[in-house]
Amino acid sequence: MATIGYETLPVPAGGDGPDVPAWLADMATAVDPHLVHDVTNLADRNSRFAGAPLCTLCVAADGTTWVKTSAAANTWVTLWEPLPAWQPVTLATGYTASGGYTPQARLVGKRVYLRGRIERNDGQVVPNQGVKVGSVPSTCIPQVQIGAWAATGSLAGDVTIGVGKLEVLEVGSASALGVAGDITWWSQDGPTAGGTPWIAINGSYWID
Repeated sequence: MATIGYETLPVPAGGDGPDVPAWLADMATAVDPHLVHDVTNLADRNSRFAGAPLCTLCVAADGTTWVKTSAAANTWVTLWEPLPAWQPVTLATGYTASGGYTPQARLVGKRVYLRGRIERNDGQVVPNQGVKVGSVPSTCIPQVQIGAWAATGSLAGDVTIGVGKLEVLEVGSASALGVAGDITWWSQDGPTAGGTPWIAINGSYWID
């Protein structure tokens, strides 16, 4: 049977015998791997298409779109997915949300984004010599390296810089301040008061 196009689709030639059902079956078999396949969710995709050919495209009802990147394994790349919901950050004992800015975390792919403010619930300053202020959800714990970034703080009192270091401890971390997933704050600001009235945890880090 002759073929046509980049995908070498089967097309009956002049010398082929009249076998319409077989021709249609051949055409359907050739076209099927190149269709956009509707799935319910990730579990449905894995159940039905784990053995699909390379470059199979699946789309879920929420718009999540995957393309298969292996002909032998159930390996996919996510082309698009809706943003997941924000998850609550668990605050350490003695700490609370500040100014109505709820501490939250969002995992997008392999990157975690944090937002919100934290203060002491007794009205005292957040110490500047290293302190645990909360913990991220289990899905947001860094697996390889510590998550770290420069974070802002209040400029009230004798604070002059308003910047400190926030860290999220990674798996296997040996810290006196906490365990994997704990959020720690370090600062040299507020020398007289010994800290800052509140800190903003806005920042991001990789989990892989």
